[in-house]
Amino acid sequence: MEYREIGKSGVNGSAITFGAWAIGGWMWGGADRKEALEAILASYDLGVTSIDTAPAYGQGLSEEIVGDALKQLPRDKVQVFTKFGLRWDLAKGEFFFDSVDNDGNAIKVYKYAGKESLIEECEHCLRRLGTDYIDLFQIHWADGSTPIEETMEALLRLQEQGKIRAAGVCNYTAEQMRVAEKVISLASNQVPYSMVFRDIEKEVVPYCIENKKAVIAYSPLQRGLLTGKIKPGHVFNDGDTREGNRFYSAENIKRINAFLDEIHPLASSKNATLAQVVIAWTLLQPGITLALVGARNAGQAVQNAKACEVKLSNEEITYINKALGKLELVF
Repeated sequence: MEYREIGKSGVNGSAITFGAWAIGGWMWGGADRKEALEAILASYDLGVTSIDTAPAYGQGLSEEIVGDALKQLPRDKVQVFTKFGLRWDLAKGEFFFDSVDNDGNAIKVYKYAGKESLIEECEHCLRRLGTDYIDLFQIHWADGSTPIEETMEALLRLQEQGKIRAAGVCNYTAEQMRVAEKVISLASNQVPYSMVFRDIEKEVVPYCIENKKAVIAYSPLQRGLLTGKIKPGHVFNDGDTREGNRFYSAENIKRINAFLDEIHPLASSKNATLAQVVIAWTLLQPGITLALVGARNAGQAVQNAKACEVKLSNEEITYINKALGKLELVF
């Protein structure tokens, strides 16, 4: 496993980081808690020392499962990333969307990052995780109802108190990062990035490279679509929001699978899965520091972790990019 510093924070993370969204069940059609715990522990055994979670993932469930894992792992060898700023238990801030929790109850999700709310959320996170510090604390989505400066001042306070080691943002534009930087030195920006969704290459990546900020890529497998296991007509579990997602139209699934068929011989020649090649490609892209990859069970976790063993030459990267260049999705 390769370990990379997250910006200039002094916090090092595993290049392949365990993404704990799916294990919370929310928006993924449920999850098995025992298998989720086994997935985290199996990842750690193969060098995946960083775990990214959030309160919103199962309305606390994902953090609780990560907390269960921390009881069995050396805390100083694990980097815990979590978030704040999405409230389902408080009708305040900027309304985001309607949803249902894991029990089928209707909830309303708000983006809110006011100072007092942020400090309260940090305490809840520490309690659920069963730890006294968070390695990387990130705003989940920008909150248009709260000045960025107010949010960042609260983050700085938490950092000074030793409750967080580093401060990061998620889904921020380069301009929003510039505003935040007037108050606190950010370590990272966590943003969606995959072979088929590369919008951040326009502004966010150049900004982060220039200012030595880490880019933490989430959904590098495009929520499972780039594994090659999703075929047209795939039936999702109730509550799985991938159904109806623009990338998951029958036509786009067909076109992405045609691309994957092109690079399948390359994966086979390395005795690797398509997903492992995709993850390896992602980590070689300019500015990308860490790749968040989710797993619901130990088997998936082991396969993800072993992507670090896949080495791609410049010629192979060129071959993949040429195949990608012919891929046109329909939106």
